[in-house]
Amino acid sequence: MDDVFTARLATRAAEVERLLETLLNDRPRSGEIARPERLLAAMRHGALNGGKRLRPFLLMESAALFGAKPAPALRIAAALECVHCYSLVHDDLPSMDDDDLRRGQPTVHRAYDEATAILAGDALLTYAFDIIADDATILSAKARITLVGMLARAAGLGGMAGGQMLDLQAADSAPAEDGVIRLQAMKTGALIRFACEAGPVIGNAPEADRERLAEFGSAVGLAFQLADDLLDLTSNANVMGKATGKDRAAGKATLAGLHGPEWARAQLEGLVAQATDLLAPYGESAAMLADAARFVAARRN
Repeated sequence: MDDVFTARLATRAAEVERLLETLLNDRPRSGEIARPERLLAAMRHGALNGGKRLRPFLLMESAALFGAKPAPALRIAAALECVHCYSLVHDDLPSMDDDDLRRGQPTVHRAYDEATAILAGDALLTYAFDIIADDATILSAKARITLVGMLARAAGLGGMAGGQMLDLQAADSAPAEDGVIRLQAMKTGALIRFACEAGPVIGNAPEADRERLAEFGSAVGLAFQLADDLLDLTSNANVMGKATGKDRAAGKATLAGLHGPEWARAQLEGLVAQATDLLAPYGESAAMLADAARFVAARRN
């Protein structure tokens, strides 16, 4: 992968990490009564444990493509990462995927306890909307309301949470291929689509650009999940930083499992081509987003 892209990805991740560190401090904000030490520590464990911060990267780069100011884009990116981290904390719970490791570290319910992990996820989710709505996020009220609505739908019943429900049901009754695609578009793809579509909203771009970036995000989201499923088949826990082979052991259908690794790799090439074609009107200005699509398809963990 291009060194310029790798450096930019690391820089964006560090920016998000620093802001999350500031947001998740122990000082109560106006309207708060107290920040319980154990809950805050669990939230920080779930949100400040490294990671590539891919979703914030996509959001910040898509916002930059349309000339958005960096500061509000960074705050929306941090809000998105709070939602993503909440989903990981809850996804790892014994009642969900029952994982002991996340990014090579004990999951929140292992480091603390199950009840604390549930509350940490709840608090991260609600904090995301606090961050967007706050006057410190210097965007118009209309833009903030739009982003709140977009993120709520991406994260909720018709998006990520709904996708998790379909994933749980898939363990008992494996869906057909179209069902797998729908499940993955909701559970994994919805937040990635939001990340890309939010950029034009933050940058006050025309509706056509918002639609184009949403389509780009859908392609990247599908590629991300397909690559993840491929790694689940072919990688190991030491490389991944989490357990592998769990979908197959649980009897869950994935596209890579249905069609095999070679088919999955060919599909990934097609999705990258689709994603980069969508960015063609923006020329070199969209180079980082195009590199992100390639990175998603080629990643090893």
